[in-house]
Amino acid sequence: MNKNYKIVIPSFLRHKILEKKTLTTLKNNNIDKNKIHIFVANQEERDIYFNYLEGDLYGQIIIGVKGIRNQRIFISKYFEEGEYIVSCDDDIEQFYQLDFIDDKKKLKEINNIEDEIIRNFKLCVNNNKYLWGVQAHKNAFWMKNEAVCGLYFCVGVFHGYINRHDDSLYPDELSETKEDYEQVILFCIKDRGVLRRNDLAFKTVYNAPGGLGQDRFERNKIAQEYLTNKYPQYCYATFRKNKNIKTGEPEVRLKVFRKKKS
Repeated sequence: MNKNYKIVIPSFLRHKILEKKTLTTLKNNNIDKNKIHIFVANQEERDIYFNYLEGDLYGQIIIGVKGIRNQRIFISKYFEEGEYIVSCDDDIEQFYQLDFIDDKKKLKEINNIEDEIIRNFKLCVNNNKYLWGVQAHKNAFWMKNEAVCGLYFCVGVFHGYINRHDDSLYPDELSETKEDYEQVILFCIKDRGVLRRNDLAFKTVYNAPGGLGQDRFERNKIAQEYLTNKYPQYCYATFRKNKNIKTGEPEVRLKVFRKKKS
């Protein structure tokens, strides 16, 4: 496979974080800046990003739409079908790969993520899959030196897909705060699974200090109820402990099945 893929970064009012984290991380990995497409919500925001960011860090800043779910759909429709798309959040600080030192699991920093991106798309093609992801947390204990196909969570922070203009693959608005869960389910329904690299991870901060605000809690609850009611055969509800929320944070878990090493 050639290196003809696109990197897309949906971002909203976080130009400083984007520069400090994801753009710097990609530069440190020697990613061609022309591959990098930043998607913002409106012209005012584009002007802010354009005036702040150094031109050697990215290729284009594109005006899309507001809301992560809507922005991801816009991005898919912006590019042609068959394009290889890599989606990054704007706050990725480092990539990691599982390593073994004296027979003990360790994480090593990656500075050539392009090699892994290319490998991931090759694995998708060889296994007739269209979506790939990596481990959501950089914890060597839970990681394995394998790629698996089936119903596996591919966190939206860093994932890739072979683009299709197919409305059946686009998450519903009700899953907004957990749209990456519905994306995985929809690709599994369409393609009998997704591909996940269990030896790759990244560094990011999932939740800002202080816990979830009430509005986000309510939206997470709506997303949880929507997903578990619509896809009971694929996922179930759970709650994650949070000292700021008595009932815990509404979460969703996938029912893992059809494990296949690639």
